[in-house]
Amino acid sequence: MALGFAGFFGGFVALFLVAALGAAGWAIGQGLDGGGRVSDLREAYERGRR
Repeated sequence: MALGFAGFFGGFVALFLVAALGAAGWAIGQGLDGGGRVSDLREAYERGRR
């Protein structure tokens, strides 16, 4: 939803900025939480494609 609002009101640059900051926030949160690694995310994606 945030990406939609950013894209509509701010254009492509705002859309990209919100997506990049969201991904960075997710990665930092996962790291602080002791959660998964990037390889875990990739494996989950591969399982979903089957």
